[in-house]
Amino acid sequence: MTSLLIDRLMTEYDYPEISLDNHDAFVAQPGLNVLFFPGDPETVKDATDVAVILPELVAAFDNRLNPGVVVDTFGAGMKLKRQYGFTHYPSLVFIRDGEYVGTITRIQDWVDYLSQINAMFTAPVRRAPGFSIPVVSA
Repeated sequence: MTSLLIDRLMTEYDYPEISLDNHDAFVAQPGLNVLFFPGDPETVKDATDVAVILPELVAAFDNRLNPGVVVDTFGAGMKLKRQYGFTHYPSLVFIRDGEYVGTITRIQDWVDYLSQINAMFTAPVRRAPGFSIPVVSA
């Protein structure tokens, strides 16, 4: 389920809806790609807030961010959430030139968004945290 504010990202701003079928091609694009995981707007109170902020962030960085939206929270979105290892919605996952850089979860202050995203342009790439279960030796 989505909301008008989340749908607006795809209809008015032409952000692609990211699924398992187009995920790899999307994140492989050159530059800083950002996957917006709103979660279920019925239960995630900040989902629509970040949906309003995302176009403002894209504009603040002179369109150097390439955003996509993962709206299928319980299907493909759950698999991608596990792949990137974040635990809270809404989340912005940053991929630069096909490599994971970092994640910003929940709503942030504007200056914090600017600072953290600016760092994503030059931060070293790393392995996404992913989903892991601690292994205990008996």
